[in-house]
Amino acid sequence: MARQLDPLAEIPLSAADAEFRDEVRTWLDEHLVGDFAGQAHRGGPDDDDNWELRRAWEAELARGGWLGLSWPREYGGREATLSQEIVFAMEYARAGAPPRAAFHGETLMAPALLAHGTEEQKQRFLPPMTRAEVVWCQGYSEPGAGSDLANVSCRAHRDGDEWVVSGEKIWTTFAHHADWIFAIVRTEPGSVRHAGLSYLLIPLDQPGVEVRPIRTMLGDSGFNSVYFDGARTSADNLIGEPGSGWTAAMTTLGHERATSVLNYQFSFAREMEQLRELATRRGALRDELVRDRFVEAFIGLQIMGYNNIRSLTRALVDGRFGPEASIGKYYWSRWHQSFTELAMDVLESDALLGTEWDDGPDEASAAMRRAFIRARAETIYAGTSEIQKNIISERVLGLPREPKPVAS
Repeated sequence: MARQLDPLAEIPLSAADAEFRDEVRTWLDEHLVGDFAGQAHRGGPDDDDNWELRRAWEAELARGGWLGLSWPREYGGREATLSQEIVFAMEYARAGAPPRAAFHGETLMAPALLAHGTEEQKQRFLPPMTRAEVVWCQGYSEPGAGSDLANVSCRAHRDGDEWVVSGEKIWTTFAHHADWIFAIVRTEPGSVRHAGLSYLLIPLDQPGVEVRPIRTMLGDSGFNSVYFDGARTSADNLIGEPGSGWTAAMTTLGHERATSVLNYQFSFAREMEQLRELATRRGALRDELVRDRFVEAFIGLQIMGYNNIRSLTRALVDGRFGPEASIGKYYWSRWHQSFTELAMDVLESDALLGTEWDDGPDEASAAMRRAFIRARAETIYAGTSEIQKNIISERVLGLPREPKPVAS
């Protein structure tokens, strides 16, 4: 198969960034050994397969100084540039390192804290993340508020020096492992839509919090429902001003959609090579239609790479990820669904086997079955495809905003 597009080869690196890239490669070569080697396919952003090894790898990253890369040194970071963050993410994915266990804290909550938090909050919450001592989860979705985040009804009221929280969050990844949750809650009674929402940090190990795992088709319970019934958190754990949490929430979502751009292309390239080997062994490539679909998938992956280059270049110029990140999220999620449908056709009757690693003739086919099931949700989480299209049309292309429904 033709050479895959390498975004790092397309982005010019300064001498300092090239030196940083070499440091990253050397460290990964030296530490992706033993139990850590060959684990890139074990576990994903929404399942907890291989959890203990992933936590051990997180501690290994912490000892190497790779957590909180761009953060100021006083918070445990190393003040890496945005281009160096991109280099690390790309090299990490290319090396096939294990999926991250602390993604939600370092990559999603921390940017909001750095942009909107107080100095005391940064000193308290950031250093433990760089030491891999704490696991965070994200409390956004609710039974009545998924992609429409402004519709959240989980609420909190002030009681002296504490906030008291009541309500439910759902599809809360890793909540059963997490120490803390960052949640969007309604703190102003009678408020509607974006107004009256606050960004609250809540400890999970306390009375008034119940975590119920949701068993998925993969057989794991990475997702959870989290119920708050009078749970409490200090008044100091509010990010920003009361009622102004929407801005911090959008900071988190922007990073969530952008960071997917940095990693998925390389993991998809590995899946494509894995599927090509399976198809060769099974004789599926003798079918012209299957070969045509492989070519189409390959072309799609190259388009994804060029979209990534455009997003990364824009981020390097602006110093931040803008709404263009939605283009990447929309594209890769739809591409991956189509690709895994091809994988199921290649597997033929083996596509009906289970998703445990010892189901079927080999782990490669099990990995494809798991990828197929996981991909069904990829056009939904981190904002549905419909939401991404609205963002692209309104905030990237400048088209008129979609009319809001008029209450009857």
